[in-house]
Amino acid sequence: MSDQKKLINIALVLSLVTIIYNLAEGLISIYFGLDDETLALLGFGVDSFVEVISGIGILHMVIRMKRIGNDPASRDKFERTALRITGFAFYLLTAGLVFGASMNVIQGSKPETTIVGVIISSISIATMWFLMYYKKKIGRKLNSDAIIADANCTKTCFYLSIILLASSGLYEIFRIGYIDVIGSLAIAWFAFSEGREAFDKASSETLSCGCGEEACEK
Repeated sequence: MSDQKKLINIALVLSLVTIIYNLAEGLISIYFGLDDETLALLGFGVDSFVEVISGIGILHMVIRMKRIGNDPASRDKFERTALRITGFAFYLLTAGLVFGASMNVIQGSKPETTIVGVIISSISIATMWFLMYYKKKIGRKLNSDAIIADANCTKTCFYLSIILLASSGLYEIFRIGYIDVIGSLAIAWFAFSEGREAFDKASSETLSCGCGEEACEK
């Protein structure tokens, strides 16, 4: 087996790990987000499920790389459709979080506890850093703009995890309901940005980087 095929196989494994991890993270986060009435954790969990849709598109792209033996020059119909669904889902998540945050402020609701958010976000920070580092490493070796862009998109999940950790940790210390609201609105802002990026990528002609200028850095 050539070095290129080995690297593509590693990229395939990283894509599968991303999907499986986000599924597990989403299920746990949504369950405890609803149970503990923490909007930030609930939004984080829904975001994880949307990332699964995006991850399926990336997995499909890596499978195409495995089949043709190099970096595909453009997106196919499946990947464009996955991106549009992802973008629409992120916009729905944004609207839901803004509405939920508004209702929590009006009703004076606050979480019972955010300790689960602290645990999940801590695990997620480590996991996203690992995936981000190795995706970028493999992308550089394959000279693949698409995989490097995906690595930098994983950075968004890394930032979201930091936001969840900060809001969950601060709430657990101070018990001020607005902290959870602010955390959920920060996640909503990232979700809106991700949705806009997904639609931009879906309409682009090539697989050029689309997660900020740093996504094109080698």
